[in-house]
Amino acid sequence: MSSSTARFRFPAALAACLLLATGCSWLPEKVDETKDWSAAKLYSEAKDNLNEGNYEAALNYYEKLQARYPFGRYAQQAQLESIYAYYKDGEADSAIAAADRFIRTYPRHPFVDYAYYLKGLTNFERQGSPLDRVLPPDPTRTDSAVAMQSFNDFNDLVTKFPQSRYAEDARKRMLFLRNNLATYELNVAHFYADRGDYVAAINRAKYIIANYASSPAAGDALAVMARAYIGLGMYDLASDALRVLRQNYPQHPELATLTAQLGAQGKR
Repeated sequence: MSSSTARFRFPAALAACLLLATGCSWLPEKVDETKDWSAAKLYSEAKDNLNEGNYEAALNYYEKLQARYPFGRYAQQAQLESIYAYYKDGEADSAIAAADRFIRTYPRHPFVDYAYYLKGLTNFERQGSPLDRVLPPDPTRTDSAVAMQSFNDFNDLVTKFPQSRYAEDARKRMLFLRNNLATYELNVAHFYADRGDYVAAINRAKYIIANYASSPAAGDALAVMARAYIGLGMYDLASDALRVLRQNYPQHPELATLTAQLGAQGKR
């Protein structure tokens, strides 16, 4: 490289370095149009976006409101409505964290029952993956913890606020969850019984009867117990299970078959 070429390139390189050093300060800075907004204005914009389904924008306004005006009714309402915005935006973890924070900070707030309800609703709707809804999962691998958490969330609501406007819906969802949890346990009991692991099947069936006696799965649990006891050669216990099944579920579809199986072993 000639010395004349180097002399021409040096100023260009120096200019580039200077430009980087200044951080492109000559570019115009983006102005935050909300910087002088009042709490009422921020809340109004957040609420409008929330009502229009623009949840990300709503959350942005709620966050600015809480950062600039952390005290007062607007800040409290922003925290409460942020729970709903996170829930609707599919941000389950953020919704639950926001609900827990609101409950912890404002335990006596007149609308704290809504925070409990949204927490339960978020867990209620996060049960299972999209694939689980298409292909039934292996019952031994299904995690029922989320369903149980949702049940407990709704139970907190109806226990602490039995007259809440959300209590009736919470009770209906609790019944649905309870039956689903019982069905989950029943599927696991069938899974073990089908593979000849009768002791595990009996333990699952006993758990259903002890914890979900009024659910539709209770009769099927008795049938699983009878089948498993027959498989283990414990015919007296199988007979006891069938007697209870006959007394409480005389029309159970497996009753005749199981009775015949037990009879074939010389037991009635």
